[in-house]
Amino acid sequence: MKTLSIIVPCYYEEESLPLFYKATEEINKKLENIKFEYWFINDGSTDGTLAEMRKLNKLDPENVHYVSFSRNFGKEAALYCGLKQATGDYVTVMDADLQDPPEMLPEMIKILENEDYDCVGTRRTTRAGEPPIRSFFARMFYKIINKISDTEIVDGARDFRIMTRQMVDAILEMSEYNRFSKGIFSWVGFNTKYLEYKNHERVAGKTSWNFWSLFKYSVDGIVNFSQFPLDIASFVGFISAFLSGCGILFIIIRYIVHGGDPTSGWASMVCILLFVGGIQLFCLGIVGKYIGKIFTEVKHRPIYIVKEKK
Repeated sequence: MKTLSIIVPCYYEEESLPLFYKATEEINKKLENIKFEYWFINDGSTDGTLAEMRKLNKLDPENVHYVSFSRNFGKEAALYCGLKQATGDYVTVMDADLQDPPEMLPEMIKILENEDYDCVGTRRTTRAGEPPIRSFFARMFYKIINKISDTEIVDGARDFRIMTRQMVDAILEMSEYNRFSKGIFSWVGFNTKYLEYKNHERVAGKTSWNFWSLFKYSVDGIVNFSQFPLDIASFVGFISAFLSGCGILFIIIRYIVHGGDPTSGWASMVCILLFVGGIQLFCLGIVGKYIGKIFTEVKHRPIYIVKEKK
C-alpha cells in the first residue's frame, strides 16, 4: 500500500479544518491501495486553528500530524515545512478551505500510477467569486512573467498538485529563503499534467490574501525568476543619459549661435534635474530589491521556527 502525504498550510482555518478532514476522509475510504497521511502546518494562527489540529491528532494519531510555528512565517514557509515532514510515496499540497476539490485526488493518483508523469497539477479555468480587479491583475501577472522569465508558470495553476517522491526531493534541495513555489515547481522540471476545474468558493472563514499581499507576492515571483527588471533599469538609465546629453549639446549650440542670458532657463533646468533624479531613484529601487534578496539569503536564517509538533 502506498501513502499520500497531504500538506495543508493553515492560517486562521479554525472553521475549515474539521470540514476539510471529513471531506478528504470520504475520498480516502474509496481508495483501496492508498493511505492518507496528514500534515497540518499552523502558520502562527492565534485563533482556534491549533486546537482543531490537536483534536484531529487525538482522533487519528497514526495518520494526522501537525506542526505549529512560533509566529507567522508565510504560506511559502508552511509549504516548505510540510514538504520536509512528508514521508509518503506521493505528496500533495491542499488548502484547508476546500477550494482545492478532494474529489480530484483519485483521478490524479490514477494518472501518476498509469501514465508517464511525475506531477499532476490543477489549474482554474474561471475565477468566479473573485473581485474583478484581482482577476485582471492575476491574468496580467501571468502574461508578464511568462514573457520575461525563462521559467514557464501556467496561468491559473494552483499549488494543489500531487508529486512523486523524486520530484519532492528535488524541490527540497532548493532551500532558498525567498521562495516562490509556483516557479520552483516549474523550474525543477519533471513531466507535469494539468487538470482543469472551475473555481470553488471557500466553505468557511475568510481569505487572508488581500490585493496588497498578492501584489507583493507577484513582485517576489518576478524578482525570483527574472532579471528583466534589472535590464529595464539599465535601459532607462542609458536612454536618460543619452537624452540629457543631447539636451546639453543643444543648449550649448543654441547659446553659441544665438547668444543669450546665461542665467535664463533655470526653471527648466531644475525640472530636468528632478526628472533625471527620479529615474535614478527608480533604477536604484530595482537594484535594491535584488540586493535585498541577496542580503536575506546570505544571513542563512531558518525559513521557519517550530514551536510545537506532533
